Amino acid sequence: MTAARLVAIWRHPLKGHGREALEAVTLAADAALPWDRHWAVLQEGVPEAGKAGREWIRCNNFMRGAKAPTLQAMEARLSFEANTPSLLLTHPERPPIRFNPDDPADTARFVDWVRPLYPSDRPGPARIISLPGRGNTDSPFPSIALHATASLRALSEHAGRPLSPLRFRGNLWIEGLAPWEEFDLVGRRIRIGAAELLVEEPIGRCRATTADPETGRIDFDTLALLERLQGGERNFGVYARVVSPGPIRRGDEMEVLG
Repeated sequence: MTAARLVAIWRHPLKGHGREALEAVTLAADAALPWDRHWAVLQEGVPEAGKAGREWIRCNNFMRGAKAPTLQAMEARLSFEANTPSLLLTHPERPPIRFNPDDPADTARFVDWVRPLYPSDRPGPARIISLPGRGNTDSPFPSIALHATASLRALSEHAGRPLSPLRFRGNLWIEGLAPWEEFDLVGRRIRIGAAELLVEEPIGRCRATTADPETGRIDFDTLALLERLQGGERNFGVYARVVSPGPIRRGDEMEVLG
């Protein structure tokens, strides 16, 4: 295996609604990347609404890019003042908004702001819920999404056009792996910086990846391409679980432990 290193860290504080780049972060055992998918927008009328905010529920209970591709064009910036969260969201079709996701009165402003970005023929947003530490990940365990830049380049070559990494809403991007080598890491432990992770499973992709992350408009069928390349599968990237906590930083080497 060639030398590999961490070249990008991304978090998504409000699931499906924006992303922000980080230089460094400290990972905790059996937890999502800090503040990643900490909040999520619950959809009206979902069957698991009573569990929301108390335990993990499936991603189809939430408003997200698979249902509203235009959300893919959103950017986020999370900050804190006196331990109070403040989330700034921007989108090319809406004015910027800053609000406290933990304040029901404040989130009402967010709902009014974001509603024009949701399809009018689908159920709308009900409320924002949080799942501290655990995170509202797509996986049924607190995962961190790890991707290889070489696999993205290979996918782009097959597509005949450059595909942005932002389509895939990953957490960690690794340079130095061979194309698709991340799938060979499933079941193995890796070290990045001072943290150790166990790579658990491939990530099955959804319709959100078909949208341009700059415009939020569907412009390429990533799912059909993945199916063609993988004999019917739609995998891109892998889910990992933190087994030993520690800080990580852009530029840290990734080592396979066994």
